[in-house]
Amino acid sequence: MPWIQVRYTTDKESADAISDHMTGTGAAAVTFLDAADTPIYEPMPGEFLLWEATTVVGLYDAEVDVDKILLRLQASNAGSKGFYKVEQLEDKDWVREWMDSFHPMQFGERLWICPSWRDVPDEQAVNVLLDPGLAFGTGTHPTTGLCLQWLDSHIQDDQVVVDFGCGSGILAIAALKLGAQRVVGIDIDPQAIEASKENAKRNQVEDKIELFLPNNQPNLQADVVVANILAGPLRELAQVITDYVKPGGKLALSGILASQAEQICEIYAQWFDLDPVAQQEDWCRVSGTKR
Repeated sequence: MPWIQVRYTTDKESADAISDHMTGTGAAAVTFLDAADTPIYEPMPGEFLLWEATTVVGLYDAEVDVDKILLRLQASNAGSKGFYKVEQLEDKDWVREWMDSFHPMQFGERLWICPSWRDVPDEQAVNVLLDPGLAFGTGTHPTTGLCLQWLDSHIQDDQVVVDFGCGSGILAIAALKLGAQRVVGIDIDPQAIEASKENAKRNQVEDKIELFLPNNQPNLQADVVVANILAGPLRELAQVITDYVKPGGKLALSGILASQAEQICEIYAQWFDLDPVAQQEDWCRVSGTKR
């Protein structure tokens, strides 16, 4: 099916109104994009932030009368505060394009993350079947990759692991596949809990994983704790995360920009003997052993 998209660049105060107008004129999807290379790294839980310069992209059936859509947008107060561009999109099987873009990925010596629709490259390896979905964490982002590499070299048989901010469950499931006895996953998003449950079933480890929202998280100390979230929560929840690690236990933190790593190290050095910071692209992993 052919599509066109209307890209309307405006200020953040007008972006919501533009989005509403696009939805009202039949847009199949509306997306917000950063128009000035000023990414927002750390919105608070439940917070929805826009950039100072925001591009609102509306996706329409190519048969639509685009002139009428533009007239309606420009007639609104919000539509008078920006500029637009109309683009034709190539007619493709977008589901197939999306599926073809994901391939099995290796992390460390043993671990592979494999989309369910592709063949497993090595039957003897530790293979986690995971499809891209709504919850964060497929292995493609450097923050997840840094944690998977670390787990591959640190998980030992019969360990208890806490995945703080479990998202899709990718780290929790990888830990179980690598030999952990029990994993506790914690996330603020109920959707993430559901995604983790489904992915655990797909990998046949649902009997070894326990999933919790923060209001009923368990009281325990683990051999290994991994937290792939963001620097803000890592700062604010440092004591909570630390308390999950038993003396002599291991900790890995990710979701940290290179510019934030020094501050995170200063905070966690109160309790941990830290390893050298690992970096991939602009992102870092901080790890260590609890004293």
